[in-house]
Amino acid sequence: MIAVSLQYRVGDRVRVRVGSPPGHFRTPAYIQGKAGRVEGVCGTFRNPESLAHGGDGMPQQPLYRIEFYQADLWDGYSGPASDKLLVDVYQHWLEPA
Repeated sequence: MIAVSLQYRVGDRVRVRVGSPPGHFRTPAYIQGKAGRVEGVCGTFRNPESLAHGGDGMPQQPLYRIEFYQADLWDGYSGPASDKLLVDVYQHWLEPA
């Protein structure tokens, strides 16, 4: 199986790219354009966007757990400044922050 090599490490700052490709995509709109920190690497998996359209999901994509501060995601967030949200994001949706 062909896999894309890891581009990021735990602790790296990343930004989620903005996009709305036709068909199936797995990145929530509320994190697009937002910066966060790589909290963990979940492994490498076949690309679900390709699989949803009958493709083979290749090359496999690394999946990262990205940590965002809630206040960076939601305008007017009134909770504690330390509140965080963890979201799993495939590498092809990330860029350096």
